[in-house]
Amino acid sequence: MLWCWRCKMDVPMLDEEEFKKAKELYSLAFKNGISDRLGRYKLLLNYYYNLTGLEETEPNAIMHHEIALYGPPCENCGKPYRTPLATFCAACGYKRK
Repeated sequence: MLWCWRCKMDVPMLDEEEFKKAKELYSLAFKNGISDRLGRYKLLLNYYYNLTGLEETEPNAIMHHEIALYGPPCENCGKPYRTPLATFCAACGYKRK
């Protein structure tokens, strides 16, 4: 579980291996020919649910739930830096050393 800046809440994040599989399923959705949007992403949504227990309904949200995209927790507030290289916490303004 990690704070997601886009979702504005704590969500289950995917590690490198899990995200690689999610990315493959996301790409497959563009090739499967299903016109219904949620039907097109059903494999991805089911995969995320089976991994995390969270029933996500927005496939694009899963694509930014990769733990490697975020930095370490802020030393002041505990929310993750927005990127691994960030020097400023967007949540509380703390400047990383």
